Amino acid sequence: MTTSRDTPSAAPGGATGPAASGPGTPGVGRGLLFLMSVATGLAVAGNYLAHPLLERVSGALGTTPAAAALIVTAAQAGYGAGLLLVVPLADIVERRRLAVGLLAAAAVGLAASAAAPSLPVLLATTVATAFASAAAQVLVGTGAGMAAPVDRGRVVGAMMSGLLTGVLLARVVSGALAEVGGWTAPYWTAAVLLAAVAAALRLAMPRSVPAEPDHGRPGYPALLASTVGLLAREPVLGVRASMAALSSAGYMGMWTGLALLLGGPAYGWSTSAIGLFGLLAAAGPVATQVAGRLADGGHVRAVTAAGAAAIAAAWAVLSGAAEALPLLVAGLLLADVGQALVLNSSQNVLFALRPDVRNRVNSIFMTVFFGGGALGAGVAGSLWGAWGWNGVVALGATAALGVVVLWAVDRRRRTPR
Repeated sequence: MTTSRDTPSAAPGGATGPAASGPGTPGVGRGLLFLMSVATGLAVAGNYLAHPLLERVSGALGTTPAAAALIVTAAQAGYGAGLLLVVPLADIVERRRLAVGLLAAAAVGLAASAAAPSLPVLLATTVATAFASAAAQVLVGTGAGMAAPVDRGRVVGAMMSGLLTGVLLARVVSGALAEVGGWTAPYWTAAVLLAAVAAALRLAMPRSVPAEPDHGRPGYPALLASTVGLLAREPVLGVRASMAALSSAGYMGMWTGLALLLGGPAYGWSTSAIGLFGLLAAAGPVATQVAGRLADGGHVRAVTAAGAAAIAAAWAVLSGAAEALPLLVAGLLLADVGQALVLNSSQNVLFALRPDVRNRVNSIFMTVFFGGGALGAGVAGSLWGAWGWNGVVALGATAALGVVVLWAVDRRRRTPR
């Protein structure tokens, strides 16, 4: 394996070392980009396996659907913690070893979830698995650093498309596998696949050693302090992270409410049918690819505006969708596209903001993003118990309003690109 160092080069835009490589070069060839995208998708897929299974899990473990919805919250919270505590390490340690080790740990966590005898145990293993699945953002940051500035939008778009495809297929395949082998079957399957892709990455991914000598690297406490401090030092990061967090809160709240709505008395769908409904979320990966190309063309602000508008329109449609399947479909499509556009455009702005601490910027951004998702999922479960679908809509509409307000704030700033 070759060793790449993140040493400065003359590449424009602050690219360093392998950052001068595009998707068609040895730094991040098409095959490697595909494998890294698959690994990214599988890493996060385990966090979404439970979405169509809430009714089935509640029955198997002797709890209520509202309590089972805490699995969604646990996954988001665990992932957010991993993003904050693990991803910054990619700025100071060898990234292949970090990514592969995390993927292997996530595979073990999925197997432990499949063997969980009770909801508390399942919640604990879910948090542990999600924590390790932060490997996804280690890979995204690595890919962004390997890409030339003119290709970064496409590379990030490809990897985030892989991530969103993993989320999509997790919901679809999970429901189908549960129909055949019970609620544990999706977890066992994901554990095996994740272990296999970790082994493949160990062979295919080049080593990437930080440029700083050992004595010049910050210690772990200083690393975390500098990561959190970026929110105060970089106003653009704060605005973009808050916007993404609100979009995630509404989006994860929507999926929590949809699983309970479709599996409840109003629709009475099976887990496989709920999973297949998730195929509609295929609009997200497509939108992410388009957003990446538009960002490379200098239209990142227009992409953000389109995302904010789509999110607002989604909740206007979903407000009348409790017993109207066509409106549910339309609202889901709008929400999915809006979420993808806001996320991808924000990442493209932030990856260009501070190339020297790219992983720390991505860490704090994605921590806030998934923290919003965890909060949204948890609140949606509580609101469902009190007011049903109307409570979920109130949450989503409030979050959408916040996204629009922050978009207006960001529009007044001179953000990169």
